[in-house]
Amino acid sequence: MKITVAGKVKEYEDGITVAKLTELENVETPEYVTVTVNDEFVESGSFAQTVLKDGDTVEFLYFMGGGQPSDR
Repeated sequence: MKITVAGKVKEYEDGITVAKLTELENVETPEYVTVTVNDEFVESGSFAQTVLKDGDTVEFLYFMGGGQPSDR
């Protein structure tokens, strides 16, 4: 089946879960990544139970801390 991952169409086996996809995509620190499937957020505790379907679009979102110090 074909899934769009981070803007690129890729071929994966039927029945792949979000957890398996994070492994296959070598997602760094998967415990800190936020995942959307078709623009819907997936709870991190549901990665292993969330089965992807042909045509799904998956994005991995990484939130970075930081910024500029304020001038007070």
